[in-house]
Amino acid sequence: PLLLLSSCATSCIGAVYGFVDPISSSSRDVIATKKNDVMVVVGGGGGIFHNHRRCRRTTSYIVASAETYSSSSTSASSSSSSSSSSEGESAAMAGIDWSSVTNEWELDCYSRPVLVEDGKKKLWEVLITDSSGTMRVCRTLASNKVNSREVRRVVEEIINDSDVKPDTIRFFRGAMFNMINIALSEIDVTAKPSRCTFALAQWIEERNRDVYPKMAGYQPTMSGIRGIGGGTASSFLDIRTAVRLPDALRGEKFAFVGLPLAEFLTGGDVGVDNIGVGRLCPVDPSLPADSFVQGIVILTPRAKALASWLAGTEVAGVKADLRKRELVMETDIDNQYLMAKLNDDQRREAAIFEEGKDAMNGLHFISVQRDEDDDPAGFWLLREIPENL
Repeated sequence: PLLLLSSCATSCIGAVYGFVDPISSSSRDVIATKKNDVMVVVGGGGGIFHNHRRCRRTTSYIVASAETYSSSSTSASSSSSSSSSSEGESAAMAGIDWSSVTNEWELDCYSRPVLVEDGKKKLWEVLITDSSGTMRVCRTLASNKVNSREVRRVVEEIINDSDVKPDTIRFFRGAMFNMINIALSEIDVTAKPSRCTFALAQWIEERNRDVYPKMAGYQPTMSGIRGIGGGTASSFLDIRTAVRLPDALRGEKFAFVGLPLAEFLTGGDVGVDNIGVGRLCPVDPSLPADSFVQGIVILTPRAKALASWLAGTEVAGVKADLRKRELVMETDIDNQYLMAKLNDDQRREAAIFEEGKDAMNGLHFISVQRDEDDDPAGFWLLREIPENL
C-alpha cells in the first residue's frame, strides 16, 4: 500500500487524486493516518510500497513505525572529498577508487566567492565529479582564460588521466550553457544540460561551507543567490510557464506518498532491481535514517510509456507551487511541465510535501506505475538543487 504523506505531520489524511479533479471521498481507495507516532495505511496493494521487511501486515492495514528504521539501517557511503587547493592535480587522482567511479560525469565552471590576484579578479574553477561522487577533481582557470577552449582542454586532461572514461557529462548552470556546450561538443561524450547533477551539487555545497570561507580573499557577499538552470534567483520572481504534458503521457491519478529513508540505504528494499527505467541519486549520509522521504506516485495504464518518456528527459524533480496552486515537474535545465492544478485539499497535502522536502534537503521521489499493486515502471529518487550554488 502507499504510505501517504509524512511522519513529520501531526495528523495526516491523504488520498489518490485524479489529475483533473480530485476523486470524491467515497471513492478514495488509499487513506493514511498517523496515530501515536505510528503510520497506519489502509488499502490493498503491493509493488515497491508493499512488503517492507520492517512492516507487519494485517487483513486491512499495515502498521509501520518510523522508529523501527533507525536501529537496523546503515548509512550510505560517503562521497570522497578534498579541500586543499591542490586537489585538482594528477597526484590527487591516484587515490581514487576507480571501481566505484561511473561513466556519467558532472561538470561545473563558474566563479567562486573568492578574490585572487591582489583582490582584483574572481577565482574561477572547473569542478568535475562522477554521478556517485567518488571522483572529484578541481582545476582553477585564469580569469583571462575563461573560455570554451580552456574548458575543453581541462576536461580532456582529466579524461586522459582517468581510468574510467565518461559517456555522458551533465552540467546545470544556465549562465554557462554556451561555453560548456561548445567545449563538450568537441569531445567524444554526450553533453546533457540537466539539473540531475546531484553529486556535483553536494560537492559545491561542501566547498561553499568548508573550503571557500577559509581561503584568503573570501568575499561572503559574493556567495549569495546565483540561480541555477535558467538563472532565476527566486521562485517568487519565476516567470516561466509550465507546459502541459502531452495527453498521451498524462497519468489518471496521483498521490502524495512517503517512504522511510532507510529503504534507500544499504539493506533497504529500493534498489536498481526494482526501479524500472528510473534512477537513484546519492543520499546524504548525514540524513536521519528514521525520517520519511516525500514523493509523488503517478498511476496510469500507460505507465511504461510515461516512464520511458521521463527516462528520455532529464527529470529533475517535482515542485508544488503553492502560490500558483500547481504541481509542476522540472526537467532538463529549465523546463517545467504542469502535472495538476491543486484544490484546497490537495494544496494542504502539497504544503506537507514541500515541508518534507525541505526537512530532507530537497530529497524526494517520483514513481510511475500502472496501479498500487505493481512495481514501478520508473522510480526516480531526486534532490531539488539549491538555488544559491
